[in-house]
Amino acid sequence: SPEREKEIMDTQIMLDSLWVIVAAALVFFMHAGFALVESGFARRKNVVMVLMKNVGVVAVASIVYWAVGYGFMFGEGNPFIGLSLFFPDGADVGGAADMVGTLPRLVFVFFQLVFAATACTIVSGAIAERGKLGTFFVFTVLATAFVYPIVGHWVWGGGWLAEMGFADFAGSTVVHAVGGGMALAGAIAIGPRLGKYQADGSVKPMPAHSFPLAALGVIILWLGWFGFNGGSTVAISDPGLVAKIILVTNLAASAGFIGALAWNKFRTGGLDLSMALNGALGGLVGITAGCDVIAPHWALVVGVLGGILCVEGVFFLDKVKIDDPVGAVAVHGICGIYGTLAVGIFGTGKGILAGGEIGQLGVQAIGTLAGFGFAFVVGMVFWKTLGAIMGVRVSAEDELEGLDRSECGVDAYGVELSGVSTASESHGSASLAAQEA
Repeated sequence: SPEREKEIMDTQIMLDSLWVIVAAALVFFMHAGFALVESGFARRKNVVMVLMKNVGVVAVASIVYWAVGYGFMFGEGNPFIGLSLFFPDGADVGGAADMVGTLPRLVFVFFQLVFAATACTIVSGAIAERGKLGTFFVFTVLATAFVYPIVGHWVWGGGWLAEMGFADFAGSTVVHAVGGGMALAGAIAIGPRLGKYQADGSVKPMPAHSFPLAALGVIILWLGWFGFNGGSTVAISDPGLVAKIILVTNLAASAGFIGALAWNKFRTGGLDLSMALNGALGGLVGITAGCDVIAPHWALVVGVLGGILCVEGVFFLDKVKIDDPVGAVAVHGICGIYGTLAVGIFGTGKGILAGGEIGQLGVQAIGTLAGFGFAFVVGMVFWKTLGAIMGVRVSAEDELEGLDRSECGVDAYGVELSGVSTASESHGSASLAAQEA
């Protein structure tokens, strides 16, 4: 009966909305993970500033994406950009509820909003310890309005890549390769930290100041990824698919951690926790595009290769003197491209090793290189323009002292923990800088 059908549909709307809201909350919680990873990997004299960027980027991106980013991404327009649905308020349209499939519009808007903020958070780690806060916030406005949503429209908004059959289920390209491309542009434009690359060609280690924070951050990101990938079904009507997506996500992360740990041991003879932690993230990024079509046994392969690529990516960037304090370019840029290609290699019915044809791999290559390339080129234009107008880098004096004291006027763990007595506090900044520069 019509009443029974309406009751079933209302229940479906409720269940799908509940799942997507929970998934969006998990993705939002990933910002806590980013904050812990990036502050843990930074030196202690820059922890407060790293946290300022990580919280601030969520605030800035949330407002900008709601105002214009969502419209550019999902509005009616052309194959390149959307041109409607700005400032969405969920109001009824022509007497009918404003819905996206089985979701009220604003449920879908919020889910997409937390993804947008994630893409820009990736950038903050690559410019950590020497970037200006104000410039980074302006860059976030531009990126959330004109970079992330445009690539998103190409893929998820019915744009030209969607028409080609490009597959990126949860964002290896849309979120991660785009974030990695903007991060690479930022790291190049801003230059390496002072003293990182020596005149004799050697690389000065600038180790993480807190491995407990970094490890806890990765565990939080790992948890949040279940919402990131699982929630991208934007429905719970097929719980078996959601469960499979979450399982392969977990397997890829696990294999990424072990793969990076073992590969770095083979490469250097040492057990490097920072490499292994990034390896887990590399496995997660690698499975994101194809988590709906990659079988569990192939997910292990995807994860191991993602972990190895992270290690090699970090070594390569140091070799070419691109300073990325947290490994954002290796994790999100390199593994984002790789994860998108993995659909055309390992995806059931799509990948050349799993019953597909080589044509899909070609489409995947075009799509991910277009997304990464667009983000890198436009990101570089933004960074260079902002550099000319505002400057992108703090002064050498402030960088050596540490941005927490020079810009924020505080020490992350309190003056008493820095070995500086209250009586000699006026000399504390210089002595701390000398110890940690």
